[in-house]
Amino acid sequence: MSNKLEKARKIINEVDSKMAELFVKRMRAAEMVYEHKKDFGLPILDQKREDEVISKNSALVEDEVLKVYYIDYMKQLMSLSRAYQYRMQSGLRVAYSGVEGAFAHIAAGRIFDGARRVGCKDFKAAYDAVVSGECDIAVLPIENSYAGEVGQTIDLIFSGNLYINGIYELEVHQNLLGIRGARPDEIKRVMSHPQALSQCHDYINMRGYETEQTSNTALAAKVVAETKDKTLGAIASAETAEIYGLEVLEANVNKSGENTTRFAVLSKVKASSPSLSNTVLMFSVKHEAGSLANAIGIIGKYGYSMTALRSRPMRRHSWQYYFYVEIEGAVNTDNGAKMLEELNEVCDKLKVAGSFAPHTEI
Repeated sequence: MSNKLEKARKIINEVDSKMAELFVKRMRAAEMVYEHKKDFGLPILDQKREDEVISKNSALVEDEVLKVYYIDYMKQLMSLSRAYQYRMQSGLRVAYSGVEGAFAHIAAGRIFDGARRVGCKDFKAAYDAVVSGECDIAVLPIENSYAGEVGQTIDLIFSGNLYINGIYELEVHQNLLGIRGARPDEIKRVMSHPQALSQCHDYINMRGYETEQTSNTALAAKVVAETKDKTLGAIASAETAEIYGLEVLEANVNKSGENTTRFAVLSKVKASSPSLSNTVLMFSVKHEAGSLANAIGIIGKYGYSMTALRSRPMRRHSWQYYFYVEIEGAVNTDNGAKMLEELNEVCDKLKVAGSFAPHTEI
């Protein structure tokens, strides 16, 4: 064996020994990262952060040929770190409203892959499951592109103590489901949530189907599967069909091809992450002329652009309202602190409800 080969193998063995030690150290740090993400209700994949780490570290490699291989190495290392965190996430408990196969169930699975999803009877039950500690996180819908805001969720966020630590967009495709072997022309009656039936109104009328409302789309699919009636159909997702052993008889039967639901991730602790660049504010204004205009003016004064502004009636005060606002930018800055200080002067109640990364699709 040549001296050159012996020398090379010695160097490799020494480096591999150090790398094994550093690998364990790095994965222990990944455990800490996961615990942080669990506490704050953040997803494991943060692509922006990973890109920043790879860019920063690859700049340390001067050899342009080796830099290409180093970037591949870093990507593999990141992938292993995520896989390890996904394994730890199997113990995460995520509350959602509905039964297995509901769109909230699907959204929760896509945001927190591998986590234990806990179905609850309604939005409040899912919210309260996090408050009580039964679950770590809740995933609840806040808006649909077809039907508008989900008022019950917005009210829970305003009156409760959980924070929004992400908003995710799930494109919803409604399908006609039936038992295996059924045909669309055999269906006489379709079941689904009222909103889904409304979204598919034109298709249902064209087919001449009778309708029956259920509390959610997945429950409709479950009933159809249990009855095994060829004349009974459900309007629901393709994932739901797979769960309950049904067939997609016709796909994408909703009226609008653009049907997206935004889901909020809610947890007990407010997250702080560079990727969560937009902020949700909720406030009620003093019962004085121009008070809402003053609040909006203050937000604009400090350079924040509003992307959403909605009013909601206050439960215990007739004809009084609170407001839900989404703004571009974080408020954990000196500029944001000054804005919040001025808003407090014109608002009866002001709440920084959370933050999110804009247009995050799942």
